[in-house]
Amino acid sequence: MQTVTEGDRRKEIRTLLNLIQRHPERDWSAARRRIATLNQLVGNARKKQLH
Repeated sequence: MQTVTEGDRRKEIRTLLNLIQRHPERDWSAARRRIATLNQLVGNARKKQLH
């Protein structure tokens, strides 16, 4: 099993945002929830680094 890094999460966010931008006609509800979760994880990791 590989460890998921902050960089991996940021890359996934970019990928999902690119897909949403290229195909706005699709229902991206699940992707948007995933983006919100990833943003929260990245934000929490940043907070831990600052302390």
